[in-house]
Amino acid sequence: MRILSGIQPSGTIHIGNYFGMIKKMVESQNDGDLFAFIASYHALTSVKDKEILEKNIFEAVVNFLALGMDPEKSTFWVQSDVKEVLELYWILSNHTSMGLLERAHSYKDKTAKGIQANHGLFSYPVLMAADILLYDSNIVPVGKDQIQHVEMTRDIATSFNNVYGDILVMPEAKVDEVVATVPGTDGAKMSKSYGNTIDMFGTKKGVKKQVMSIVTDSKELDEAKDYTTCNVYKLCELFMSEDELKQLQQRYATPGEGYGHFKLSLLEKINEHFEPFTEKRDYLLNHPAEVKEILDFGAKKARKVASAKMEVIRAAIGL
Repeated sequence: MRILSGIQPSGTIHIGNYFGMIKKMVESQNDGDLFAFIASYHALTSVKDKEILEKNIFEAVVNFLALGMDPEKSTFWVQSDVKEVLELYWILSNHTSMGLLERAHSYKDKTAKGIQANHGLFSYPVLMAADILLYDSNIVPVGKDQIQHVEMTRDIATSFNNVYGDILVMPEAKVDEVVATVPGTDGAKMSKSYGNTIDMFGTKKGVKKQVMSIVTDSKELDEAKDYTTCNVYKLCELFMSEDELKQLQQRYATPGEGYGHFKLSLLEKINEHFEPFTEKRDYLLNHPAEVKEILDFGAKKARKVASAKMEVIRAAIGL
């Protein structure tokens, strides 16, 4: 079973990204043949600055390697290092109706928010289809907002197969119904767009400032507190064992401590949890040549699969 995941290089990552997606992606290396790539071509729809794009791609690679992406257990590469995806993108464009693309929710949502409409944004689902179909992907883990893109991929593959035979593998979307909704510092879902994040690899001072800014009620030191409605406690649930949480519940019920004490306990657990990842990340940031070797190795593996698939496709269509 081949699993495919693509990740846009979007800069700083936060603990909501980790528990919502990254952790499960890394764990999926044990569930099947994982193909995971940094979606550098897709990023061009939103990033038009060379230095920012290069920095985001490199940091995304380093972050995933630091968090457990294993180049021996998975195939991990940068999308633009395997050019065959663009060839398939063009071929599939000729089997994609305008109406299908016009119905894409993501395109409508982005243009409604003021993002400039262009062909790249409009044809984004075709490139995503090429990403999936080029590697004979069986399973594509997605959020609920991405289900339509996998359905569109199936429509495009069906159109192609109806003309040339059973060549493209039909992928299945896998939606995790138990997705961790990580609360931000204001209690809403953690998101960079809301400005309520706690960075995974921020400075010690910066992360402490974010944790200490978590919104709580105004109960005083000499009052018992309700952990069931507390944003600090909800975040502690991500990092603490059952016994540790029981002890924390007792602290909430016992007057004498304020929310600042609970925030410091959370900060300690966050630092403890991400410390080994941070050490590996720092090493990789300072050894870019090693990172390049890992990416070259992954691209070579991905290109071998992509090249073989394109030979079959070219022969089928007459190129």
